Amino acid sequence: MSTNPTCLPGRSTLVLPLRQAPLPDATMARVLAQQANARELDYLLDYTSLPAPVRIPRPESVHVMLADVDDLGEWLRVLGGEIHVSPEFEGVELWTLHTTTEPREDGSATRVLVSVPVPSGELVMEWIRAAVRR
Repeated sequence: MSTNPTCLPGRSTLVLPLRQAPLPDATMARVLAQQANARELDYLLDYTSLPAPVRIPRPESVHVMLADVDDLGEWLRVLGGEIHVSPEFEGVELWTLHTTTEPREDGSATRVLVSVPVPSGELVMEWIRAAVRR
């Protein structure tokens, strides 16, 4: 009698994995666009060391979530852009900087949306407040 644990009594069935089905062209294009946007943001962060604790790449843009409005000011200082402020909800507004990465060789750029919750009435540096879209 064998002591090899792979020698089990009874019949064995050989199982071969199926190749992963290819994604449809439209889905593949979205996946590639999302990966390109994530990569572009990584390049930017390597170059600038901007704070980006939470990054959410999408095919059409990249979302960055921050915890401090002063960090939003750093993004504004480096990339420029326009800040949109959501209506107050439960004493908090969402401030979102709309900006883009530097244009690539083909002229395209990655849209970046950098957001931070700000308590209503919070003191915000004037130069950051000046970028708020009226």
